[in-house]
Amino acid sequence: MLTGLPRTIRRHELRLIVPLADSTIYGMEKRGEFPRRFNLTPRCVVWDLEEVEAWLEQRRQTYLAGRAKVAPGPDVRHRKARPVKAQEADI
Repeated sequence: MLTGLPRTIRRHELRLIVPLADSTIYGMEKRGEFPRRFNLTPRCVVWDLEEVEAWLEQRRQTYLAGRAKVAPGPDVRHRKARPVKAQEADI
């Protein structure tokens, strides 16, 4: 195996490493929140594996430090099927 050389990954390999939708990754790239893809040929798009691994590690450290944005859970009181009724303490 070659060592010390930059390694690129294609889309199917990226999906195995980063389980996000293509549209999510594309949007994050446009906002500068994810490593940018580049074309090797007009039909071959790749990412730098080292950049992707560094991004993952940075995200992990942000989460462990408690600085990650986490989406709130759904408000189950607004469900159409089996809504949870407000209790006296919630009112």
